[in-house]
Amino acid sequence: MLDRHGETYAAQSGIRVRNTPQPLYQVLVLAGLLSARIRASVAVASAGELFAAGMRTPRRMAEATWQQRVDALGAGGYRRFDERTATQLGDGARLLLDAYGGDLRRMRDAADGDAGTLRAALQEVPGVGPAGSAIFLREVQGVWTEFAPCLDAKAVQGAERLGLPGDGAKLARLVPQDAYAAFASALVRAALDRSVADDVREAAAG
Repeated sequence: MLDRHGETYAAQSGIRVRNTPQPLYQVLVLAGLLSARIRASVAVASAGELFAAGMRTPRRMAEATWQQRVDALGAGGYRRFDERTATQLGDGARLLLDAYGGDLRRMRDAADGDAGTLRAALQEVPGVGPAGSAIFLREVQGVWTEFAPCLDAKAVQGAERLGLPGDGAKLARLVPQDAYAAFASALVRAALDRSVADDVREAAAG
């Protein structure tokens, strides 16, 4: 699974996840896009278009016009929700600037290691609901290790499709800690696409 489908969604979007403000914000943008009822490939492409257009930080996102955000989302194929999402991205960027100086590490510090507190804070950002906060933590667990392992309901669903334990703690014991994020992404792909699960089974049998 890790070899064939273990690329994180952040990596697929061109984000090198580090504990610095810009990549953390980019992961949050991606998480919000991924949480909508739209194909993951479209969310990844749309995040890439936003970043390519310069909207890589809360300040640049807030300074962009609503139409620039709509155009970038449309270029990525994110058309069903582009107008509402463009508004949410602007509002969310301004909230992060006002509340945290644009630095999600301050949100992390305020949570003081409590995942529930952090999830609640993340969900105050427009466009980031329960699914978006779970995706964010899943993607950043390699650098915010106090929240690892983070294997959310979608990852567990993928595990069950593969005949693996339907329990996050048991799943976490199958891979080293530095592979948690990649493992979770592979499990999510198995949940979203039956052909991924079939491919993993065939590779394991071979």
